[in-house]
Amino acid sequence: PNPARVLALGFAAVILLGSVLLSLPVAWEPGQHLSYLDALFTATSAVCVTGLLVTNTAETFSIFGEIVIMLLIQVGGLGVMTMSTLFAVLMGKRITFPERLVIQEALGQLSPAGVVRLALYIALITLAFESLGAVILTFHWWARYDMPLALAAYRGLFHSVSAFNNAGFDLFSSDRPSLERFAGDPVVTLVIAGLIIVGGIGFTVITDVARAITHRRHRLSLHTRLVLWVTGILILVGTTIIALAEWRNPETMGRLTPAAKILTAFFHAVTPRTAGFSMLPKAELTAVTLVTTIVLMFIGGSPASTAGGIKTTTLGLLLATVWATVRGEEEVVVLERRIPWATVAKALALAVMAAGLVLAVTLLMLMVDGQPMLPTLFEVVSAFGTAGLSLGITPQLSLAGKLLIIATMYVGRVGPLTLAVALARRGRRPALVRYPEERVLVG
Repeated sequence: PNPARVLALGFAAVILLGSVLLSLPVAWEPGQHLSYLDALFTATSAVCVTGLLVTNTAETFSIFGEIVIMLLIQVGGLGVMTMSTLFAVLMGKRITFPERLVIQEALGQLSPAGVVRLALYIALITLAFESLGAVILTFHWWARYDMPLALAAYRGLFHSVSAFNNAGFDLFSSDRPSLERFAGDPVVTLVIAGLIIVGGIGFTVITDVARAITHRRHRLSLHTRLVLWVTGILILVGTTIIALAEWRNPETMGRLTPAAKILTAFFHAVTPRTAGFSMLPKAELTAVTLVTTIVLMFIGGSPASTAGGIKTTTLGLLLATVWATVRGEEEVVVLERRIPWATVAKALALAVMAAGLVLAVTLLMLMVDGQPMLPTLFEVVSAFGTAGLSLGITPQLSLAGKLLIIATMYVGRVGPLTLAVALARRGRRPALVRYPEERVLVG
């Protein structure tokens, strides 16, 4: 089977199942009603771990509906094939080689060797981090905010799952949405941001770092080092820009202490890549912060993670390619390692396809909904990067607008290249003809 096609169809099947469950009356709070389109939108947002919403989760969905959303987030974050592998192993089923190829595609690995063990390790890592985050949030909310222990435990688990899987769903009322009520709270800020970072750097990086810690002679791979470098730089630069832009803004961070301002700026540099939580009212953010957020959402997290976007490694390779071109070098070198041209070409193709998709969907959205330019672009990039941040236009979208955002979230989670391969009629064909080379003028 075509691994990319199996992966794409797997996500689509889970989305459809989730939309049916969320469209049942048992999934709604008494007096609430959700159309099938809005149920499909919510299910897509959950499976694609985006967080864009047409309605407030806590006010619209019952406990059953919220649990369905949490399970959809978990399946979407871990990946359909990882969950399938876990259940197959627990049932004693043998994983065939074609199935290993699909798992390899889902986990973004270079070889099918060891992918089953990696999938099981990923499940254990996820369980460990989500459990730790849930315990800390539970006791913090119970002790500091006088939240009933059962409610604190339920919300702690939900938000830990949502944060680790970079989903951005929350269970707080719309009067102070997302995590705005916890602005300046170091425990909530650091726990949620920590889960977002760990979930967004990728399971390959986590396993590589863990191996380096337990085995002194193990050397971190180029992939791991590149991810850690780019992630660190993006967080540092993002924190600095947002802090400078919002420091004296009375509607956002102006009322906070200096330490809380830095902490909140750090959180808002982390969450666009690609979680969607927010501690500041997005409608009051400066234009500098909004543009910075759009850039961070477009970049996203890292490969083989719960995050979306073009990925940190793609950005790193693009910058390295530009640097090599400017210096007149024929080879692209990153951290003292030469990068194969096929990898560079894949990064270029992904960036061009992503930019083209965002541009095309933005133009279509402007035509069908007529919303202002910046909120529309913000919404589209948020959908593609599976970030979930919004300037408030999601509930106002027309039927066509919602369908466009649903499609963009799906492409953003599956990946433009993966979807293109899935839709291709045939695989790679050997070149039967070698054409003569000729140069063209560039720039």
